[in-house]
Amino acid sequence: MSTPNVGQTPITYASAGVDVDAGDRAVELMKSHVQATHSSKVLGGFGSFAGLFDASELARLPKPLLATSTDGVGTKVAIAQAMGVHDTIGFDLVGMVVDDIVVTGAKPLFMTDYIACGKVEPTRIAGIVSGIARACAETGTALIGGETAEHPGLLGEHEYDVAGAATGVVDASAVLGPERVRAGDVVVGMASSGIHSNGYSLVRRVVAQAGWTYDRDVAEFGRTLGEELLEPTRLYTSPCLRLVEELNGDPASAGVSPEAPVRGFSHVTGGGLAANLARVLPAGLMATVDRTTWAWPQVFRTVAELGRVPQADLERTLNLGVGMVAVVAADRADRAVRLLQDAGETAWIMGTVAPYREDDVAGAGDDFVQGAKGVDGGGVLLTGEYAQ
Repeated sequence: MSTPNVGQTPITYASAGVDVDAGDRAVELMKSHVQATHSSKVLGGFGSFAGLFDASELARLPKPLLATSTDGVGTKVAIAQAMGVHDTIGFDLVGMVVDDIVVTGAKPLFMTDYIACGKVEPTRIAGIVSGIARACAETGTALIGGETAEHPGLLGEHEYDVAGAATGVVDASAVLGPERVRAGDVVVGMASSGIHSNGYSLVRRVVAQAGWTYDRDVAEFGRTLGEELLEPTRLYTSPCLRLVEELNGDPASAGVSPEAPVRGFSHVTGGGLAANLARVLPAGLMATVDRTTWAWPQVFRTVAELGRVPQADLERTLNLGVGMVAVVAADRADRAVRLLQDAGETAWIMGTVAPYREDDVAGAGDDFVQGAKGVDGGGVLLTGEYAQ
């Protein structure tokens, strides 16, 4: 039997494509960004095998529940790679993960991230993590752990993907969702900052078919196409949690009433506005959303015109200017809008909730969505024409 590799060059981990030293340099570069998200609740320091978080504050809640979510940013990473801009994609990641937790009424506590790449380039990895850390700091979320994995042969030298998971806490009496929603409630929209992190397979196809490059200056944007498409996801964590605290109260003493005015939130991600709003409505109820209450931001108009994308396809793919939705009691709707506006959000009343009636949706076609993403919930009817 012959001995493998006899007389040939010795094989090392580095020659196989994994640079351990580059990984160590990346860790040193990201260290200060990560530590900036830590408070006294983070134990064990930087570089431990597992992150430790002091959860003793949970004891103040009568019945604390942990909420968790995980996500990525989809093919938006391809644009970041093409542009050589990596410090915003991590910001997107936090928005996709943390604001899904907030929908339940939970306060985010901590997050971990995972970066897979073809080759570790320390400054690029540190740039990604700096974006994650910046968004974590803005949302009050500790970044307590992560992993950078080098996968030569599986990913190209300049390719990477990111994912993250976060954990939050909410008292059982304060959980938001379909069981709280009532007929007569009002739907409040909050503006997006752009495309956020969903629908980029469609957007990239439109751009490629049109022959546009990401460095193309677009007068309507006032910047390049790539800069517009990389606009970071807006974070709704703090304004939404402040709204809940102000209107529903603190559950620590007597819990939160089932009739508390903030009924629920819908994070408008993959599937668009109607499909995501339907997920937080109970069966038997329907939200009617008036398109005339807002106009598409220019980036959506450009995508629609450039690709001649049908409106129905846009509505079930992109957020079209609405990144988060709140469902609130009618008598508190105006106050909810003011509180959100005071917190820096562009917020407005966009619809109402009523009992579902077959006659109301007869012939509605693509304008009506009932149930979505495996949830047999309520319905959403889009009416009118978008404002110009």
